Amino acid sequence: MTTWIISDLHLSAQRPAVTQAFLHWLQTTVARADALYILGDFFEVWVGDDVLEDVQHGADFLPIVQALRALFERGVHLYFMHGNRDFLIGETIAQTCGLQLLHDPTLLEYAGKRILLSHGDALCTDDVAYQQFRVQVRDLQWQKAFLAQPLAARLAFADQARSQSAQNKAMQTLEIMDVNVDAVADLIRKYDYPEILLHGHTHRPGVHQLQVDGHTCERMVLGDWHDHAICARLDQQALQLIDLPLA
Repeated sequence: MTTWIISDLHLSAQRPAVTQAFLHWLQTTVARADALYILGDFFEVWVGDDVLEDVQHGADFLPIVQALRALFERGVHLYFMHGNRDFLIGETIAQTCGLQLLHDPTLLEYAGKRILLSHGDALCTDDVAYQQFRVQVRDLQWQKAFLAQPLAARLAFADQARSQSAQNKAMQTLEIMDVNVDAVADLIRKYDYPEILLHGHTHRPGVHQLQVDGHTCERMVLGDWHDHAICARLDQQALQLIDLPLA
């Protein structure tokens, strides 16, 4: 059986071609798989599960919800890990789609290999401003207060946060926004040296060979979805990155 692992789709009404490519891929490829793992930033923004009840915005997400539910009912196991764009996805949308929510990180044991899954943003410790923001918005009390606001106010906050993020990225080097090598080593050490660390977030796909305390580990990085995507295919033989054309 085959397991697919993806991240950083950033699905939104402003990018309908990516959404359509994703839905086609679900129907033609993932429908024959055993499982699908989504490692965060599935949506460009998610301000609360009640967005599905909104006439204007809920319709944008309905085809995605229906497609995931159809996979679940076919027997495909669906897993979701929060990213920095969709950390407010909750149990309501998870149950509607058939998603099992995962902690970040999660250790996956498959075909004799130990694979540590993460979104990856917690590893970018050189980006101090982002890490401070991450601590704030992951706080349960902050989330409770935010979700109590009207939907329009939450959407306005999300637009402002995305604009600020774009400005910050324009002023930062790629190295600051990439993972910190010490943070990676600490995570590998904490989980007893898994053979593979697989994450997204950085939009810099590739495979990196690491040595941590004499242990060999691969750091595999998924890619974001635009005209093509870099996702991971896992079966009994190997875990490999796959270049998926979206056109």
